[in-house]
Amino acid sequence: MTTSRPILVAVLGAWLLMALGAGHAGLFEAGPGRPPLPILIAIVAPLALFALLYWGSLAFQRLVLGIDLRFLTVMQSWRVIGVMFLAFYAFGLLPGLFAWPAGVGDAIVGFSAPFVLRAMMRAGPTWRRRVIWLNVGGLVDFAVALATGVLTSPSSVGWFAEPAPRASLGALPLSLIPTFAVPLWTIFHVISLVQLHRTESRQQNFTICTHALDTARASS
Repeated sequence: MTTSRPILVAVLGAWLLMALGAGHAGLFEAGPGRPPLPILIAIVAPLALFALLYWGSLAFQRLVLGIDLRFLTVMQSWRVIGVMFLAFYAFGLLPGLFAWPAGVGDAIVGFSAPFVLRAMMRAGPTWRRRVIWLNVGGLVDFAVALATGVLTSPSSVGWFAEPAPRASLGALPLSLIPTFAVPLWTIFHVISLVQLHRTESRQQNFTICTHALDTARASS
């Protein structure tokens, strides 16, 4: 993990710079009458690359499974920044159909993360369930925000777009949210759920093996 950390930092830094450069060049602006493919590609491509690396590289898989679950959980507290969507809505810059579910959902996830982390530190009986709910809720929030963002975008599928000039999720600085923050935090959610699943599977296997050994000793 230690030797791989500089590589991860470099990759994330390059990704951020690419998102900044593409946003500055206006590559994420779909424009009226066109589907929002640039932003959708920017969201899906990192997730697809992560999946390919995870299933195709044992070294990458070990790296991912070695990330501290507590770190992944506390990183979700940054989601409170999503309340800015409500501020943009208050100034008439974002439609309410997008701003309310995205802003409230991010705030709930962000404010819940420290409490989930505290439950993990105390190792109480419900900490796993709380981590699962935090990450599933975070993924649902992203899905709803993506759907409402597309439906309210000035594109060919923006069926609920409003004619008044507004802030665009395809232009800086807001473009960094769907092109960098959303896919990165989605990956954090996926890693957390995968770690929980693998840990639970190992514990179940250990319990089964222990029970089988105890049964064999009792019958001998």
